[in-house]
Amino acid sequence: MPTPRPLPMATPPPRVRRDAAANSDRILAAARDVIRCEGVESLTMDLLAARAGVGKGTIFRAFGNRSGLFAALTDESERSFQQEFLSGPPPLGPGAPPLERLLAYGEGRLRLYAIHGPLMAMSRDADRFVVPARQLSAAHVRMLLQQCGVHDHLDVIVEALLAPLDAETTYHLTATRDLTAQDLLAGWQQLVRSVVAAA
Repeated sequence: MPTPRPLPMATPPPRVRRDAAANSDRILAAARDVIRCEGVESLTMDLLAARAGVGKGTIFRAFGNRSGLFAALTDESERSFQQEFLSGPPPLGPGAPPLERLLAYGEGRLRLYAIHGPLMAMSRDADRFVVPARQLSAAHVRMLLQQCGVHDHLDVIVEALLAPLDAETTYHLTATRDLTAQDLLAGWQQLVRSVVAAA
């Protein structure tokens, strides 16, 4: 029997030189301050460089681009959420029936977006489907669906269930359609139950 491949997970950033790490910390702290005081839309590279006391080149070397910066700002929360659904207490973590875990996963993901939604939406790019955190989410939802008895057309169904939880969709529905977090959760749970009931 072949050895199963490890699940893709968001991992801590690689070790860097002490001065580079200090610059990164200073940049992230300044970015959080700008977002808290003035909103995420106000966060430009010029403003961030001035607030952090570094050159724009230092920001680009540390994070690559604006999307990389936004991803770094949400990385710790994403890793914490992963640990919750992989090994935390039920119903999100192991120990609850798969349907309860799947419903709890959607609630947890929407709760995370309620905190970091605009940042997460801006950190997405065309390659979001190969980001380790996205791949882990897809693998987790796929496993729970199979445990609920869903086996046909899994690739399509997994993506259909993840789509309402993506940052862009969540941000669109709350910012432009005026839906509440409870509206999103209720709609997603109805979708999950319909899929499982039809299996």
